[in-house]
Amino acid sequence: MLLQADDSGGAGYGANGARVMLHDGELLHLLNPKALVAFRGAPSLREDRFMDLKGMYRKRKLIRSDLSGPSEFILSLPAGYHLKLLPLTAGTDLLFDIRSILFFEEGISMKSVLLKVKNMIVTREFLKMKFTGTGALGILSRGPLYEMKLDPDVPVYVDSRCLVAYPENAKVDLCVYGNHLASQHMNYQWEIRGTGSVLLQTGTTEAELEAEHPNDGLIKRVLREVIPFGGVIIK
Repeated sequence: MLLQADDSGGAGYGANGARVMLHDGELLHLLNPKALVAFRGAPSLREDRFMDLKGMYRKRKLIRSDLSGPSEFILSLPAGYHLKLLPLTAGTDLLFDIRSILFFEEGISMKSVLLKVKNMIVTREFLKMKFTGTGALGILSRGPLYEMKLDPDVPVYVDSRCLVAYPENAKVDLCVYGNHLASQHMNYQWEIRGTGSVLLQTGTTEAELEAEHPNDGLIKRVLREVIPFGGVIIK
């Protein structure tokens, strides 16, 4: 499989679209058929089918498209999103939000993993998806996708809105960190220890950064940050 797009950042494929080329004998499962805007190949190389009940629940979709090679097609991406190919090998144990997966190759299977109750309450999610086998995943992320190594003893703190995937055997807890002022104003963080790597998306907080008021005076900006609920009280 070959993925092409115009993207100068080098961390994935954006520009609201991507081109995928499949060689003879390759098969790809597209979980969002409406993302397919153009297809070149024999009509028989596209076969839509109903997902099983678990797939319908996890992806909130009824139908997936199975696309075979030799073929070429264009995928439309949501504005601000990037598409990255992640190769999977035997022994990979990453857990994903199924909404982050646009497609996966034949040879990969997925199963549901139930989250801890406290994590369900905060994230409003019940399940994560584990993909096993050999092949590639097509991952959608808000902004470029980055990888960060884990350590069994020294935790990594990740904004809960930015975590795309983490190892199943990692120790994961919800927390805040830093001094009182830092913890008072930050979003929930995942405290993660273990081996392997986590995958992070970096575009989630862009809207908040753009909502800053660069023309405000220094005193107003300081008060907005220091006073509890200052962002609501001080306009």
